[in-house]
Amino acid sequence: MARAATKRPTRTKTNSTTAKTKNRRTSTPAGAPSLRTYRAALAYLDGKTNYEKMLRAGYNATNFNLSRMLRLLSRVGNPQKKLNCLHIAGTKGKGSTAHMLASVLRQAGFRTGLYTSPHFTDIRERVEIDGELISESEFTKVMAQVAAADAKMKSDSPTYFELLTALAFVHFAERSCEYVVLETGLGGRLDATNVVKPLVVGMTSISFDHMAQLGTTLEQIAEEKAGIFKPGITAISCPQPPAVRKVFKRVAEKVGCPVRFVGDDIEYSYRFEASRSTGPQTRVCLATSTTRIDHLKVPLLGEHQADNCGVALGMIDVLRESGIAISEQDTIDGLGKVQVQGRLEQIRAMPRTVVDAAHNAASVRALMKAIGQNIGYDSMVVIFGCSLDKDIDGMLTQLQTGADKIIFTSNGTPRSADPHELYQRFAEKSGKMAQVAPKLEDAFTIAQSCVTRDDLICITGSVYLVGEAKKRLTKEAFPD
Repeated sequence: MARAATKRPTRTKTNSTTAKTKNRRTSTPAGAPSLRTYRAALAYLDGKTNYEKMLRAGYNATNFNLSRMLRLLSRVGNPQKKLNCLHIAGTKGKGSTAHMLASVLRQAGFRTGLYTSPHFTDIRERVEIDGELISESEFTKVMAQVAAADAKMKSDSPTYFELLTALAFVHFAERSCEYVVLETGLGGRLDATNVVKPLVVGMTSISFDHMAQLGTTLEQIAEEKAGIFKPGITAISCPQPPAVRKVFKRVAEKVGCPVRFVGDDIEYSYRFEASRSTGPQTRVCLATSTTRIDHLKVPLLGEHQADNCGVALGMIDVLRESGIAISEQDTIDGLGKVQVQGRLEQIRAMPRTVVDAAHNAASVRALMKAIGQNIGYDSMVVIFGCSLDKDIDGMLTQLQTGADKIIFTSNGTPRSADPHELYQRFAEKSGKMAQVAPKLEDAFTIAQSCVTRDDLICITGSVYLVGEAKKRLTKEAFPD
């Protein structure tokens, strides 16, 4: 494990490690694919088992195998052991929290890697350093290294996510990242990212999602998420339901992991306010023995982002306690620069169109509330599509609280719920206007015909649907 830096490093325009790796030729062992182009690298990866696209993926130590992941990493030099990692799990909010952390670390002058999933329009979104996506040429080069290691593993071939995770670790190590922020993919205990010994762990809100894999109760889901707790490594959690809190405390005691809850063990509060001069915003306060943040504006819209911000601030406080040089001004300035795709993101001005990757009932509830608090409109048309394995009834119930009309469509994947089925289930719950469109473009054409200048279109229900919207419904791709 690399030792944490305690001083702000001197930033330079060039990176000698990068220059060396660009000139290095990767030998291809017998049986390994020849990955000479970015397209070939993507094709190789797409040929691997991808549980993100499967409706029913058995959640067990065969499909999600940390021993296999460790064997793969050992064949590429165990890059994860060279990294100082901050590890985040949770049902919702972990991506936003990860971006907040990475932005603060960059502001403090540290070369910072960020690994998130899934992506919206470009797989390279998952792997970035200091806010820049991995280049196509670098992706190809590193994937060739990982593929060469894969070729030596015979029948026990790594999965899509395991290979991507290994690529990220290699890239971050070769580029000499001083800190790396890791978001788990699914769960925590068996997740491919759970091979690191982090500096600090973060837990965002726990709610119902991926129940076929993680369990049908909050306690079961929380137990899987808490699988990233490590002996002696402090875990910071946002406020949680009592059942989740009880599980976290039990697992933490068993593992020997100090766990702190924001709002209880850490003094924390937030408030929503709106004025003519500043508009609507959420502000947070947090105080510990080493940090005091007063009335800090949360960088992302929605009260739910206040808890994510609280987790990020708590994790930063743990780093400060250990002597890492992150000033309170770095924290304030870094959070002020946060930008995250797919979180109440406006993709068109006319008609006003926002997208949000809310994909479970709790997220849809938070989205409807955030829109009501932060965006003025006369009427809102929601274009909705989700995966078949989600809590569909819960999501439909929450949609009623904000949508004036809903257009149900496919999310564009084999896992998509049938939009006609969504319509029928919604009609049983609500008398609000609703209809079906087979494809996203059809749904948007209908929505355009329904709205005026003061109305709003919101596209939500699935990361995949939001990704399609960002690719197909921008001004350039779908002109007025």
